[in-house]
Amino acid sequence: MQPIGKWNMKTSTALILLIHLSLNTVDEGHAINPSCTCIRFTSTHGKERGTFSSPDYPRPYPRSTCLLYTFMAEPHQIVELVFTDFDIYKEHLDCIRGDYLKVYSEGGIHGPGPPGINEYSAWSRVLCGNRVDAPPALYSPGPFLVLELNSGEKASNASGFIGTYRFIDRRNFETDGVQIPDTGCDYVFNSQLNKPAHGRLYSPRYPSSYPSNVRCTYHFHARKNERIKIIFEESFLQKGDESCLNRADIIKVFDGKAATSPVLAMLCNEIIGYEILSTGPDLLVQFTANSNSPGQGFKASYQFLMDDKTSAENDNKKSSAPEAASALGPAVSAATSSCHQVFSSDKTSSGKLISPLYPAPYPQKTQCHYDFLARGRQRVRLVFEDFSLQKITGDIIDCESMDSLDIFLYVDGRLEKMASYCGSDIPKPIMSNGPKLSIEFRGIYSSRHSRGFKITYSFVEDYGISTGKQLLEFPCAFVFNSTDRTRGVMTSPNFPGLYPRDTECNYFFYGNKNERIHLRFTHFDVEGVVPCEALSASDYVQFSNQMIDTRSPRHCGQLKELLVTSEKDFFRVTFKSNDRLDGTGFKANYIFLGDSEMHKITMSSAVDGGPGIAAHTSKLIFWLAVDVILIILV
Repeated sequence: MQPIGKWNMKTSTALILLIHLSLNTVDEGHAINPSCTCIRFTSTHGKERGTFSSPDYPRPYPRSTCLLYTFMAEPHQIVELVFTDFDIYKEHLDCIRGDYLKVYSEGGIHGPGPPGINEYSAWSRVLCGNRVDAPPALYSPGPFLVLELNSGEKASNASGFIGTYRFIDRRNFETDGVQIPDTGCDYVFNSQLNKPAHGRLYSPRYPSSYPSNVRCTYHFHARKNERIKIIFEESFLQKGDESCLNRADIIKVFDGKAATSPVLAMLCNEIIGYEILSTGPDLLVQFTANSNSPGQGFKASYQFLMDDKTSAENDNKKSSAPEAASALGPAVSAATSSCHQVFSSDKTSSGKLISPLYPAPYPQKTQCHYDFLARGRQRVRLVFEDFSLQKITGDIIDCESMDSLDIFLYVDGRLEKMASYCGSDIPKPIMSNGPKLSIEFRGIYSSRHSRGFKITYSFVEDYGISTGKQLLEFPCAFVFNSTDRTRGVMTSPNFPGLYPRDTECNYFFYGNKNERIHLRFTHFDVEGVVPCEALSASDYVQFSNQMIDTRSPRHCGQLKELLVTSEKDFFRVTFKSNDRLDGTGFKANYIFLGDSEMHKITMSSAVDGGPGIAAHTSKLIFWLAVDVILIILV
């Protein structure tokens, strides 16, 4: 593609159709290379939006075509393109031969055309395929953007594309903090009197793709008795469902001033509406991008909030007054049955929640709502001690038509029902996927046999995992060291209850020299379908002998028993869940064994578990021998 020169008049059937479909086309012409026809769209004279399409759309576009679409905004604007239909024949998987649509967004405006775009310019992305292969929207980092449509000689019935363009004010995406001098994207946010207590922050170039090889820091400093709430409204980094350990582009949120503070969150995939609450007046957001395929980035809002601890102390004083105690009744300190409650980790770390009048039957036409609010690294955990709701007789159990208890989580920024319980079977423990969880109790019928429910709630930071040493460098990570303990148990978060959604937990095993780690999974229920990928919305467990590894196979589904053995003295187990469906997770026995001890064990039916891992079908002879060694060690 040659530099764009003067815009000379040229007519063709395709061009006439383009002018008809794109009312805001200012003029047309051709590049220095006469085989590439150029169409230009500008925002002058108040024309800031319109449509564009491939030649002859919706009929197949012509073959051996080279066409440039140049969108030129004002200096303070950026270009937004949205494809309403997209069908470019995919002759090659890499989309850079045959038919393709290249996107250029470099350079600036100097004169009649963007001189920075020429045959040596690098495109930011190349597109082909159908609608699912095209991005929801394209944004330029600067005031102009160029599309290059190329079609090869091979015959095709692909209809091409049609879309809308818009020129929008780039100042709508400016971070509200104070930029640190001599830095590209480091900001400071200070809470001050007589200034807004809220604002916004963005990744570089947002909503266009962020550049590669950048590190940005966002420092938040609240006043005394304040904390910081951040909501990542949209975060689109690298596509896929890989572990954050394997990601070159990542957002880390630290609960303090420095990167040595405890990690509250690690975001590396696509996520919407993720909320974070600091435990104190300082918070640090660190965005690192080192991949060759940058995503759109993130947009987030922040707010400085008054700390609830002061109000919690006042509430405690009020609740200890005689009139308050008499109004609430006895045993209110041990359990609460008020029908509408908000439980905050600022006020208590755990407690009991009971239905109205428990253990007596709850009144008919009861409607109760309970909200749980955590902060920092905390998750909400519910353990059911008693559960007895009025059940309508019949073979089909439909909780919608009888008394029920509904659990709601916040998924992609919205309230979503996770589960509905009715009857008398005690539900498994529940854990939230973030700082919020809600309960709706509907007791319409009741009876003299309906005791209601009794629930222990707690705000936990350890994900309900009681073994291993928790690492503060990760939201959920645990270390198992041979020098501390040579054998033990490893479980998924919240086991034996349902594991939380949108959660990644890593388990690091460190053995002595010449030791290997052996895992025997006695319970394995991880929602998914082999090969346990994002395409099937699968959660998964992955094993690796390296800290960073994208090649190792994944495991999911319901397995009766699974044996896994490391090849080295280091072993990593990664558990990752998405925002759909749930399972009860896993429980595994682990043991560190030296090579000399391994020679004493006869292993049969060995099955290759993938690169770097030896996975073995369960046979009694192996673990019987291990049990003998365990007895000797004791």
